[in-house]
Amino acid sequence: MSPVALPTQHAVVLHGAKDLRYEERTLWPPQQGQAQVAVLATGLCGSDLHYYMHGRNGDFVVQQPLVLGHEAAGIVTAVGPGVRHLVPGQRVAIEAGIMCNNCSFCAKGRYNLCKNMRFCSSAKTFPHSDGTLQDRMNHPAHVLHPLPDNCTFEQAALAEPLSVLLHASRRAGLTPEVPSSVLVFGVGAIGLLACALARSYGASRVVAIDINQARLNFAREQGFAQQVYCLPMVDKAKTTDEQLRRAKETISAALSAFNMPDGFDVVFECTGAEPCIQMSIHAAVTGGKVMLVGMGSRNVTLPLSAAATREVDILGSFRYANTYPTALALLASGKLPNIERIISHRFPLEEAARAFDLMAKGRDENGRMVMKVVVGPQC
Repeated sequence: MSPVALPTQHAVVLHGAKDLRYEERTLWPPQQGQAQVAVLATGLCGSDLHYYMHGRNGDFVVQQPLVLGHEAAGIVTAVGPGVRHLVPGQRVAIEAGIMCNNCSFCAKGRYNLCKNMRFCSSAKTFPHSDGTLQDRMNHPAHVLHPLPDNCTFEQAALAEPLSVLLHASRRAGLTPEVPSSVLVFGVGAIGLLACALARSYGASRVVAIDINQARLNFAREQGFAQQVYCLPMVDKAKTTDEQLRRAKETISAALSAFNMPDGFDVVFECTGAEPCIQMSIHAAVTGGKVMLVGMGSRNVTLPLSAAATREVDILGSFRYANTYPTALALLASGKLPNIERIISHRFPLEEAARAFDLMAKGRDENGRMVMKVVVGPQC
Protein backbone atom coordinates (compact mmCIF):
# COMPACT_ATOMS: atom_id res chain seq x y z
CA MET A 1 0.00 0.00 0.00
CA SER A 2 1.44 3.38 -0.98
CA PRO A 3 1.70 6.03 1.78
CA VAL A 4 -1.02 8.67 1.95
CA ALA A 5 0.26 12.01 0.71
CA LEU A 6 -0.04 14.80 3.26
CA PRO A 7 -1.78 18.00 2.17
CA THR A 8 0.30 21.06 1.38
CA GLN A 9 -0.02 24.78 1.92
CA HIS A 10 1.82 27.96 0.94
CA ALA A 11 4.10 30.06 3.13
CA VAL A 12 6.19 33.18 2.60
CA VAL A 13 9.69 32.25 3.77
CA LEU A 14 12.64 34.56 4.45
CA HIS A 15 15.98 33.01 3.45
CA GLY A 16 18.09 36.14 3.89
CA ALA A 17 18.01 39.89 3.39
CA LYS A 18 15.42 40.70 0.68
CA ASP A 19 15.21 37.01 -0.16
CA LEU A 20 11.53 36.23 0.43
CA ARG A 21 10.12 33.14 -1.31
CA TYR A 22 6.55 31.93 -1.81
CA GLU A 23 6.90 28.21 -1.11
CA GLU A 24 4.79 25.09 -0.92
CA ARG A 25 5.12 23.23 2.36
CA THR A 26 3.68 20.13 3.98
CA LEU A 27 0.65 20.83 6.15
CA TRP A 28 1.07 18.78 9.31
CA PRO A 29 -1.86 18.00 11.61
CA PRO A 30 -1.99 19.80 14.98
CA GLN A 31 -0.22 18.07 17.86
CA GLN A 32 -1.21 17.70 21.52
CA GLY A 33 -2.57 20.98 22.84
CA GLN A 34 -2.43 22.70 19.45
CA ALA A 35 -5.05 24.02 17.05
CA GLN A 36 -4.65 24.60 13.35
CA VAL A 37 -5.62 28.08 12.13
CA ALA A 38 -6.29 29.31 8.61
CA VAL A 39 -4.58 32.70 8.79
CA LEU A 40 -6.79 35.37 7.19
CA ALA A 41 -5.05 38.62 8.15
CA THR A 42 -1.50 39.45 9.23
CA GLY A 43 -0.37 42.97 9.99
CA LEU A 44 3.27 43.71 9.19
CA CYS A 45 5.36 45.54 11.76
CA GLY A 46 8.76 47.18 12.02
CA SER A 47 10.54 44.07 13.26
CA ASP A 48 9.27 42.13 10.22
CA LEU A 49 10.64 44.88 7.98
CA HIS A 50 14.06 44.78 9.69
CA TYR A 51 14.29 41.03 9.11
CA TYR A 52 13.27 41.47 5.47
CA MET A 53 15.66 44.34 4.74
CA HIS A 54 18.70 43.15 6.68
CA GLY A 55 18.18 39.48 7.58
CA ARG A 56 18.31 40.51 11.23
CA ASN A 57 16.51 42.57 13.84
CA GLY A 58 19.09 44.12 16.15
CA ASP A 59 21.16 41.27 17.60
CA PHE A 60 18.78 38.59 16.33
CA VAL A 61 20.12 37.16 13.06
CA VAL A 62 18.15 34.78 10.83
CA GLN A 63 20.01 31.45 10.91
CA GLN A 64 17.51 29.31 9.00
CA PRO A 65 14.53 29.92 6.68
CA LEU A 66 11.91 31.82 8.69
CA VAL A 67 8.24 32.65 8.16
CA LEU A 68 7.62 36.24 9.29
CA GLY A 69 4.45 37.81 10.73
CA HIS A 70 2.99 37.87 14.25
CA GLU A 71 -0.02 40.25 14.21
CA ALA A 72 -2.69 37.87 13.02
CA ALA A 73 -6.15 36.34 13.18
CA GLY A 74 -7.97 33.53 11.41
CA ILE A 75 -10.32 30.55 11.68
CA VAL A 76 -9.67 27.27 13.52
CA THR A 77 -9.67 24.41 11.00
CA ALA A 78 -8.67 21.51 13.28
CA VAL A 79 -7.79 20.83 16.90
CA GLY A 80 -5.25 18.46 18.35
CA PRO A 81 -5.66 16.05 21.27
CA GLY A 82 -6.48 17.69 24.58
CA VAL A 83 -7.97 20.89 23.15
CA ARG A 84 -11.42 21.48 24.64
CA HIS A 85 -12.13 25.22 24.45
CA LEU A 86 -11.81 25.62 20.68
CA VAL A 87 -13.69 24.02 17.80
CA PRO A 88 -13.24 24.09 14.02
CA GLY A 89 -14.91 27.13 12.51
CA GLN A 90 -14.13 29.35 15.51
CA ARG A 91 -12.64 32.77 14.79
CA VAL A 92 -9.51 33.52 16.80
CA ALA A 93 -6.68 35.99 17.27
CA ILE A 94 -3.19 34.48 17.41
CA GLU A 95 -0.99 35.54 20.33
CA ALA A 96 2.46 34.88 18.90
CA GLY A 97 4.43 34.50 22.13
CA ILE A 98 4.63 31.00 23.56
CA MET A 99 5.59 31.17 27.22
CA CYS A 100 7.06 28.28 29.18
CA ASN A 101 4.49 28.43 32.05
CA ASN A 102 7.23 26.99 34.26
CA CYS A 103 9.38 29.92 35.42
CA SER A 104 9.06 32.56 38.14
CA PHE A 105 7.97 35.24 35.67
CA CYS A 106 5.21 33.07 34.25
CA ALA A 107 4.10 32.19 37.80
CA LYS A 108 3.82 35.92 38.61
CA GLY A 109 1.77 36.61 35.48
CA ARG A 110 4.64 38.49 33.81
CA TYR A 111 5.15 35.97 31.05
CA ASN A 112 6.33 38.67 28.64
CA LEU A 113 9.62 38.45 30.61
CA CYS A 114 9.79 34.64 30.37
CA LYS A 115 13.40 33.69 29.62
CA ASN A 116 12.21 30.62 27.70
CA MET A 117 9.70 32.55 25.57
CA ARG A 118 9.48 31.43 21.96
CA PHE A 119 8.05 34.13 19.74
CA CYS A 120 6.76 33.33 16.27
CA SER A 121 8.69 35.20 13.53
CA SER A 122 11.59 36.06 15.86
CA ALA A 123 15.16 34.82 15.35
CA LYS A 124 15.98 35.27 19.05
CA THR A 125 15.71 31.54 19.72
CA PHE A 126 17.01 28.66 17.60
CA PRO A 127 15.46 26.74 15.98
CA HIS A 128 13.26 29.69 15.06
CA SER A 129 9.46 29.55 15.37
CA ASP A 130 7.64 30.33 12.14
CA GLY A 131 5.21 33.23 12.02
CA THR A 132 1.82 33.78 10.44
CA LEU A 133 2.58 34.57 6.78
CA GLN A 134 1.32 31.17 5.70
CA ASP A 135 -2.01 29.68 4.71
CA ARG A 136 -2.32 27.68 7.94
CA MET A 137 -0.31 27.27 11.10
CA ASN A 138 -0.40 24.99 14.11
CA HIS A 139 -0.22 26.94 17.36
CA PRO A 140 -0.68 26.23 21.10
CA ALA A 141 -4.40 26.52 21.79
CA HIS A 142 -3.95 28.36 25.10
CA VAL A 143 -2.66 31.42 23.22
CA LEU A 144 -5.49 31.48 20.69
CA HIS A 145 -8.21 33.93 21.70
CA PRO A 146 -11.84 33.76 20.47
CA LEU A 147 -13.02 36.89 18.67
CA PRO A 148 -16.11 38.84 19.74
CA ASP A 149 -18.86 38.50 17.13
CA ASN A 150 -18.46 42.05 15.81
CA CYS A 151 -14.66 42.03 15.64
CA THR A 152 -13.29 41.65 12.11
CA PHE A 153 -10.13 39.72 11.23
CA GLU A 154 -8.32 42.94 10.35
CA GLN A 155 -9.32 44.50 13.67
CA ALA A 156 -8.18 41.35 15.45
CA ALA A 157 -4.78 41.63 13.74
CA LEU A 158 -4.46 45.00 15.49
CA ALA A 159 -4.87 43.28 18.88
CA GLU A 160 -1.14 42.53 18.96
CA PRO A 161 0.14 46.13 18.63
CA LEU A 162 -2.77 47.36 20.77
CA SER A 163 -1.65 44.87 23.43
CA VAL A 164 1.73 46.60 23.49
CA LEU A 165 -0.04 49.84 24.45
CA LEU A 166 -2.39 48.18 26.93
CA HIS A 167 0.59 46.71 28.74
CA ALA A 168 2.43 50.04 28.70
CA SER A 169 -0.68 51.86 29.94
CA ARG A 170 -1.03 49.45 32.85
CA ARG A 171 2.57 50.08 33.83
CA ALA A 172 1.96 53.82 33.60
CA GLY A 173 -1.20 53.59 35.70
CA LEU A 174 -3.27 55.09 32.89
CA THR A 175 -6.89 54.16 33.57
CA PRO A 176 -10.38 55.43 32.68
CA GLU A 177 -10.96 56.13 36.38
CA VAL A 178 -8.28 58.84 36.55
CA PRO A 179 -8.28 61.04 33.42
CA SER A 180 -4.73 62.07 32.53
CA SER A 181 -3.09 64.35 30.02
CA VAL A 182 -1.10 62.34 27.48
CA LEU A 183 1.66 63.23 25.03
CA VAL A 184 2.76 60.73 22.37
CA PHE A 185 6.10 60.91 20.57
CA GLY A 186 5.78 59.33 17.13
CA VAL A 187 2.60 58.72 15.14
CA GLY A 188 3.35 55.51 13.34
CA ALA A 189 0.89 52.69 13.96
CA ILE A 190 2.02 52.22 17.58
CA GLY A 191 1.80 55.93 18.33
CA LEU A 192 -1.65 56.18 16.78
CA LEU A 193 -2.81 53.25 18.89
CA ALA A 194 -1.38 54.98 21.98
CA CYS A 195 -3.44 58.06 21.13
CA ALA A 196 -6.56 55.99 20.45
CA LEU A 197 -6.23 54.06 23.71
CA ALA A 198 -5.68 57.24 25.73
CA ARG A 199 -8.77 58.84 24.19
CA SER A 200 -10.85 55.71 24.87
CA TYR A 201 -9.78 56.02 28.52
CA GLY A 202 -11.14 59.55 28.64
CA ALA A 203 -7.78 61.32 28.80
CA SER A 204 -8.20 65.02 29.48
CA ARG A 205 -5.81 65.89 26.66
CA VAL A 206 -4.11 63.80 23.94
CA VAL A 207 -1.44 65.40 21.76
CA ALA A 208 1.26 64.05 19.45
CA ILE A 209 4.73 65.02 18.26
CA ASP A 210 6.57 63.79 15.17
CA ILE A 211 8.94 64.98 12.44
CA ASN A 212 6.48 64.04 9.69
CA GLN A 213 3.78 66.67 9.14
CA ALA A 214 1.69 64.40 6.91
CA ARG A 215 1.47 61.73 9.61
CA LEU A 216 0.60 64.39 12.18
CA ASN A 217 -2.14 65.72 9.91
CA PHE A 218 -3.55 62.20 9.64
CA ALA A 219 -3.48 61.79 13.44
CA ARG A 220 -5.38 65.04 13.94
CA GLU A 221 -7.83 64.71 11.06
CA GLN A 222 -8.81 61.14 12.03
CA GLY A 223 -9.38 62.11 15.66
CA PHE A 224 -6.46 60.25 17.22
CA ALA A 225 -4.81 63.40 18.60
CA GLN A 226 -6.46 66.68 19.55
CA GLN A 227 -3.38 68.74 18.75
CA VAL A 228 -0.06 68.00 17.04
CA TYR A 229 3.40 69.53 16.80
CA CYS A 230 6.01 68.96 14.10
CA LEU A 231 9.59 68.98 15.35
CA PRO A 232 12.01 71.16 13.37
CA MET A 233 14.68 69.38 11.34
CA VAL A 234 18.11 70.40 12.65
CA ASP A 235 21.72 69.32 12.22
CA LYS A 236 23.03 66.75 14.65
CA ALA A 237 24.41 68.28 17.85
CA LYS A 238 28.21 68.26 18.08
CA THR A 239 28.42 67.56 21.82
CA THR A 240 26.35 65.79 24.47
CA ASP A 241 25.82 69.04 26.35
CA GLU A 242 24.52 70.70 23.21
CA GLN A 243 22.23 67.76 22.51
CA LEU A 244 20.71 67.84 26.00
CA ARG A 245 20.30 71.62 25.93
CA ARG A 246 18.66 71.46 22.53
CA ALA A 247 16.27 68.72 23.67
CA LYS A 248 15.11 70.87 26.59
CA GLU A 249 14.67 73.97 24.42
CA THR A 250 12.85 72.09 21.67
CA ILE A 251 10.33 70.44 23.97
CA SER A 252 9.79 73.71 25.83
CA ALA A 253 8.67 75.27 22.54
CA ALA A 254 6.32 72.33 21.92
CA LEU A 255 4.83 72.55 25.42
CA SER A 256 4.21 76.26 24.90
CA ALA A 257 2.45 75.50 21.61
CA PHE A 258 0.26 72.99 23.45
CA ASN A 259 -0.35 75.55 26.22
CA MET A 260 0.92 72.93 28.68
CA PRO A 261 4.09 74.55 30.03
CA ASP A 262 4.20 72.26 33.07
CA GLY A 263 4.09 69.11 30.94
CA PHE A 264 1.88 66.03 30.66
CA ASP A 265 0.91 63.34 33.17
CA VAL A 266 1.95 60.46 30.91
CA VAL A 267 4.37 60.55 27.98
CA PHE A 268 4.47 57.61 25.56
CA GLU A 269 7.82 57.57 23.76
CA CYS A 270 7.12 55.49 20.66
CA THR A 271 10.08 56.43 18.42
CA GLY A 272 13.13 54.97 20.16
CA ALA A 273 15.08 58.01 18.92
CA GLU A 274 17.56 59.44 21.43
CA PRO A 275 16.50 63.11 21.08
CA CYS A 276 12.84 62.18 21.65
CA ILE A 277 13.72 60.09 24.71
CA GLN A 278 15.63 63.06 26.10
CA MET A 279 12.73 65.41 25.36
CA SER A 280 10.21 63.05 26.93
CA ILE A 281 11.72 63.53 30.39
CA HIS A 282 11.25 67.30 30.16
CA ALA A 283 7.79 66.78 28.62
CA ALA A 284 6.48 64.97 31.69
CA VAL A 285 4.89 66.99 34.49
CA THR A 286 6.55 66.92 37.91
CA GLY A 287 5.62 63.53 39.34
CA GLY A 288 4.65 62.29 35.87
CA LYS A 289 5.64 59.17 33.96
CA VAL A 290 7.58 58.42 30.80
CA MET A 291 6.77 55.12 29.07
CA LEU A 292 9.56 53.82 26.83
CA VAL A 293 7.67 51.93 24.13
CA GLY A 294 9.77 52.48 21.00
CA MET A 295 12.79 50.27 20.35
CA GLY A 296 15.62 52.17 18.70
CA SER A 297 18.76 53.64 20.23
CA ARG A 298 20.52 51.02 22.37
CA ASN A 299 22.49 53.42 24.57
CA VAL A 300 21.12 56.85 25.41
CA THR A 301 22.38 59.85 27.35
CA LEU A 302 19.59 61.05 29.62
CA PRO A 303 18.97 64.21 31.68
CA LEU A 304 18.66 62.12 34.82
CA SER A 305 18.91 65.04 37.24
CA ALA A 306 15.80 66.53 35.62
CA ALA A 307 14.00 63.22 36.15
CA ALA A 308 15.24 62.66 39.71
CA THR A 309 14.60 66.14 41.12
CA ARG A 310 11.09 66.23 39.64
CA GLU A 311 10.33 62.57 40.44
CA VAL A 312 9.60 61.68 36.85
CA ASP A 313 9.32 57.89 36.58
CA ILE A 314 11.03 56.37 33.53
CA LEU A 315 9.40 53.01 32.84
CA GLY A 316 10.35 50.28 30.42
CA SER A 317 7.75 48.22 28.61
CA PHE A 318 8.35 44.97 26.70
CA ARG A 319 5.65 43.27 24.66
CA TYR A 320 2.60 42.41 26.80
CA ALA A 321 1.01 39.88 29.14
CA ASN A 322 -2.65 38.99 29.73
CA THR A 323 -3.89 41.67 27.35
CA TYR A 324 -5.53 39.92 24.39
CA PRO A 325 -9.09 39.51 25.76
CA THR A 326 -9.13 43.19 26.77
CA ALA A 327 -7.67 44.28 23.43
CA LEU A 328 -10.23 42.29 21.43
CA ALA A 329 -13.13 43.54 23.53
CA LEU A 330 -11.94 47.12 23.05
CA LEU A 331 -11.55 46.69 19.30
CA ALA A 332 -15.10 45.34 19.09
CA SER A 333 -16.57 48.01 21.36
CA GLY A 334 -16.53 50.96 19.00
CA LYS A 335 -14.52 52.96 21.56
CA LEU A 336 -11.61 53.29 19.13
CA PRO A 337 -13.18 55.32 16.31
CA ASN A 338 -11.46 55.19 12.90
CA ILE A 339 -9.10 52.50 14.14
CA GLU A 340 -9.33 50.56 10.85
CA ARG A 341 -8.01 53.62 9.00
CA ILE A 342 -4.60 52.82 10.43
CA ILE A 343 -4.59 50.00 7.84
CA SER A 344 -3.52 51.79 4.68
CA HIS A 345 -2.61 48.95 2.28
CA ARG A 346 -3.56 45.32 1.72
CA PHE A 347 -1.83 42.51 -0.22
CA PRO A 348 -2.52 38.82 -0.89
CA LEU A 349 -0.05 36.34 0.60
CA GLU A 350 1.75 35.67 -2.69
CA GLU A 351 2.57 39.39 -2.99
CA ALA A 352 4.14 39.72 0.48
CA ALA A 353 7.47 40.83 -1.00
CA ARG A 354 5.70 43.76 -2.64
CA ALA A 355 4.14 44.61 0.71
CA PHE A 356 7.57 44.75 2.38
CA ASP A 357 9.05 46.84 -0.43
CA LEU A 358 6.17 49.29 -0.05
CA MET A 359 6.76 49.52 3.70
CA ALA A 360 10.41 50.32 3.06
CA LYS A 361 9.48 53.15 0.66
CA GLY A 362 6.90 54.68 3.01
CA ARG A 363 4.62 55.84 0.19
CA ASP A 364 2.84 54.08 -2.68
CA GLU A 365 2.93 55.01 -6.37
CA ASN A 366 0.05 57.43 -5.79
CA GLY A 367 1.88 59.20 -2.98
CA ARG A 368 -0.29 57.74 -0.19
CA MET A 369 1.42 57.23 3.16
CA VAL A 370 2.06 53.70 4.33
CA MET A 371 0.71 53.30 7.88
CA LYS A 372 -0.12 49.64 8.49
CA VAL A 373 0.07 46.93 5.80
CA VAL A 374 -2.08 43.80 6.10
CA VAL A 375 -1.38 40.57 4.21
CA GLY A 376 -3.91 37.77 3.77
CA PRO A 377 -6.11 35.78 1.40
CA GLN A 378 -8.99 38.25 1.76
CA CYS A 379 -6.84 41.18 0.65
